[in-house]
Amino acid sequence: MSNALLPMDTRRQLLRALKTRYQAASKAEKTRILEEFILISGYHRKSAIRLLNGAVTNGNQQSRSATARSIYGAAVQQALIVLWEASDRLCGKRLRALLPQLIPAMEKHGHLSLNPTLREQLMKISASSIDRLLKEAHTTAGKKRNRVVNRVSKNIPVRMFTEHERHSPGFMEMDLVAHCGRHLSGTFLWTLSLTDIASGWTECVALPARNAELIIRAVDKVQKILPFPLLGLDVDNGAEFINEALFEYCSARCIALTRSRPYRKNDQAWIEQKNGSVVRKLAGYGRLDGEHAVKAMNQMYMANRLFINFFQPSFKLLETQRIGGKTVRRHDAPKTPYNRLIELHTLRAELRGHFGDIIHALDPLKLLETIRLYQHQLARIAVGDPVGDKNSDLTAFLQSLSVAWQEGAVNPLHHPAPSKPRHWRTRADPFAEVWNEIEFWLKAEPQLGSTELLLKLEDAHPGKFTEGHRRTLQRRLQEWRVRVVRELVYGTRADGNILVEARK
Repeated sequence: MSNALLPMDTRRQLLRALKTRYQAASKAEKTRILEEFILISGYHRKSAIRLLNGAVTNGNQQSRSATARSIYGAAVQQALIVLWEASDRLCGKRLRALLPQLIPAMEKHGHLSLNPTLREQLMKISASSIDRLLKEAHTTAGKKRNRVVNRVSKNIPVRMFTEHERHSPGFMEMDLVAHCGRHLSGTFLWTLSLTDIASGWTECVALPARNAELIIRAVDKVQKILPFPLLGLDVDNGAEFINEALFEYCSARCIALTRSRPYRKNDQAWIEQKNGSVVRKLAGYGRLDGEHAVKAMNQMYMANRLFINFFQPSFKLLETQRIGGKTVRRHDAPKTPYNRLIELHTLRAELRGHFGDIIHALDPLKLLETIRLYQHQLARIAVGDPVGDKNSDLTAFLQSLSVAWQEGAVNPLHHPAPSKPRHWRTRADPFAEVWNEIEFWLKAEPQLGSTELLLKLEDAHPGKFTEGHRRTLQRRLQEWRVRVVRELVYGTRADGNILVEARK
């Protein structure tokens, strides 16, 4: 009969009947009893031996483990709960190490009064017994922990990159860009950027802080000037977006609010691309803050929205294929966002004629000059320069375009901060005392190099100069030769004074 077919009660009765006979039998008799017990009960041989060699107990006697657990009663458990709470809910091992200090301290100040027996039990209790007696308290306290859960996120569906309505304008991705420079401390500007997935139409708004109410105001402002109805917003999982205020705003206006997967930036690939090609290209990576910077940046974005949406063609990804180890991407022909909206026939009826007049009246060069003016203003604000705003001169700006490429980056916000020239020495000049002697040697033999000069110095001043001075000597020698050439060619010293040579 197998172990699975024999009931547990029957096996226990059989064990009690055979255990006494087994322990009093001879070796040969023990083997016979063991084999019969294994055959009937189905136990493994080692398990059967351990059971038959165990202590002989009657049916009413408790086992050793049950007797050990009954040492600590309800009084010990209640005292442990008080001590556990007083220790700020330490684990069993840490609480066991603390009890010899915690119990006397609480008794000394009158917080605890224990009888000798209970005190002795608490002093010798083990860490595993503490965890066992506090198991229920641990479980209940863990369930009632006050966790901050953003319940709104459960009502906002997750949308992956492949699930966007790419052929229907009005579904926009939204993100925030921080203008904090190298650190996030303090207050600084943020740019709220929105881009339409189907057409690429992009809007940007500067915010003085990252705030849900400011974001809602900016979205409401953008919604009124969009050339198409706002149908959906896709955001990341930041608390500035996943909140009840924005959720209720979108619900009241029938705007589909979705969110990307956490830590999956590719779900918002369209807006991430615009953050670099539009926001960072315009505003750079420096730190911007203050009311004046907000106003200047919003003025820049007002001119830029017309420039990029009407005069900046862009490629649009149509499909991606994986062929072996190579990724092949297919794009459509470059078009401006405005042209894509015209092709899709999704412009608002009241704006079709208006936008036609706008496109004919817009001057792209004037828009670009306006953007540059506000970039210069932001650059001055960033460095705290009190100089006033630069005046607009379209003719001069047009003339500067032919040579602007020679200066590198035209955006002043991309220029590195000018560093002050170093005019001080970090170490004492080892050749200051012997330089007149070196100049005497050079005037006699101008072709001498650093190696020959160092050998001469070692002979003239033993032990004072070593091979480690070679590089310093090379720099001093180079400076001397440049100064001599300047005097010969330009007739001036290094300080700009004109040399007067007496001629006979």
